Amino acid sequence: MKNSRNRRVAAFGRGMRWVGPLALSALLGAASLAPAMADDTAPAAAAAKPEKPGYYGVPRTWLWNPGFNNMVDTSKWKKDGPYVIGFSNASISNAWRVAFQHGVLWSAGQHKDQIKKFIVTDANDDPAKQIADIQDLISQGVDLLLIAPATEDALDQVVGRAMKQGIPVVMVDRKVTSPENYITFVTASDSAVGRIEAQWLAEYLHGKGNIVMLPGIAGASPAEIRIRTNKEVFAKYPGIKVLDMQYTDWNPATGKSVMAALIQKYGKQIDGVLADSALQGSGAIEAFIDAGYKKGEFPPITGGDIARMYQLASQYEIPMVGIDYPTSMGITGVETALNVLNGISVPDKVEVNMQIVMSPGADTASVKADRYLLDHVSMDDPGDLSPSNGLPAGYNPSTFNPDYPK
Repeated sequence: MKNSRNRRVAAFGRGMRWVGPLALSALLGAASLAPAMADDTAPAAAAAKPEKPGYYGVPRTWLWNPGFNNMVDTSKWKKDGPYVIGFSNASISNAWRVAFQHGVLWSAGQHKDQIKKFIVTDANDDPAKQIADIQDLISQGVDLLLIAPATEDALDQVVGRAMKQGIPVVMVDRKVTSPENYITFVTASDSAVGRIEAQWLAEYLHGKGNIVMLPGIAGASPAEIRIRTNKEVFAKYPGIKVLDMQYTDWNPATGKSVMAALIQKYGKQIDGVLADSALQGSGAIEAFIDAGYKKGEFPPITGGDIARMYQLASQYEIPMVGIDYPTSMGITGVETALNVLNGISVPDKVEVNMQIVMSPGADTASVKADRYLLDHVSMDDPGDLSPSNGLPAGYNPSTFNPDYPK
């Protein structure tokens, strides 16, 4: 496939955004639980006939889920706007979190007719600071809190207190422990990320081999859910042995240093690497490069979200699968928050779609590619680009400066 076509395909993917269930239902005039995809110039129905490769339908994790979403009546939180919304972010400490916050702020800017003031705080990954941030936002009289918590347990009580004070809370990206302490959770399926990546690795290794696990932040709900479903899969494959598991804080430098130590300890015994994100996954690949691994010598590895990992995997012909945890959920989070303040019922969990991205020829019996590496990104893209950002075409995280109500 020629690079020019790859760039067009990648641009198509980056120009898309996911519309939350109730935003879509408002457009259609009927309640719908199926999130749909739209761009800035075409109706949502165009998603039925994608012009480029890849899956652009509603989340398959929603379609195949045998359970139900409970609808939450938000009429008691309905009020006249324009609104003051507080956004408490765990951090902007890595490329994913930067793109996520860009989506939140850009979306707030798209709704200036409804939002009078959008107050943003950054907890720097410190739960204690985030508790103080939320208390400060409450004192400023916000109409709603949009929260991406640093950890599940530590933020649970302060979030619950906000709800008891009559301030509606929408969780996005991560959640707190008690479902009664928030109205809805905007997310992508972490259980699907964990299962699919582990299933692919087990099948690619033909059910036998030694692996190392590199999860994200201890105590953060995406990391812990993915670990749980990783282990659920490996329980079916007694020939898969986990040599070691170490948290990496979703940090490329930490991923590199942890992987370097594991290579020194286990060397060629490592048959596969399970990273739950490209943040630490890209660092892990760099550790193998520094250790002298050549094309054809790299073990299979997992981890989506950031362009650099896809670029390295292509350059060094590394078998990999990645599932972008879409930063576009920040956009959906703002839309969902406005639905709550407008008294529109919302499901207790709003899912955004994910795509499976892998090296050419790395498909297994259960896991097939929606897109191959250079369909999803180009080698010319910024390495810190989050491809599934939902932002306008040409988005560059280092230059993007969203305008929003301050």
